[in-house]
Amino acid sequence: MKRTYLGEFEEIVLLAVATMEGHAYGVMLMHEIIEQTGRDVRLNQVHSALQRLEEKGMVKSEMGEPTAERGGRRKRLFKVTAYGQRTLHEIQEVRVSFWSRIVNPFKLEINL
Repeated sequence: MKRTYLGEFEEIVLLAVATMEGHAYGVMLMHEIIEQTGRDVRLNQVHSALQRLEEKGMVKSEMGEPTAERGGRRKRLFKVTAYGQRTLHEIQEVRVSFWSRIVNPFKLEINL
């Protein structure tokens, strides 16, 4: 199967979905990403990334049960597919490989 590449934000969204084990939905993901990254993230950005990830086959969604706190409305819940898990594993392997080749990662110098 041909490898699909992810942008940084898609990767972060996919990782956030993976941590929530099938209970991930837009607002919760937005708050988690803000908390973990310190980024200013909008809900429409999260929804767009989720749509792209679903089109790529890395996440799947289903409608949850109606809840009283949402006025009887249902949440769209996301979870990572096997393909999404493999992709995250491949990304992790690439990053670990590069980091392991840095002699002293805490004295990394960038010359501009």
